[in-house]
Amino acid sequence: MGNPFDDEDGTFLVLVNERRQHCLWPSAVPVPAGWRTALASATRPEALDYVEANWLDLRPAGLVAHAGTDASR
Repeated sequence: MGNPFDDEDGTFLVLVNERRQHCLWPSAVPVPAGWRTALASATRPEALDYVEANWLDLRPAGLVAHAGTDASR
């Protein structure tokens, strides 16, 4: 068995942390503390599409708040 993070045919979650950072996570691996599931049981391409559509500002949430800007500007 190879690395589940590299499995092109695997099932993935999209996780989000308190800083609104996103990551792909193999669905068979327990979700680590500090992360919540934003998208469950998706193919790798579906998960990547979700991240691309929803993680519009790559800066951590605290930096965005400190700068007084958001991704829509």
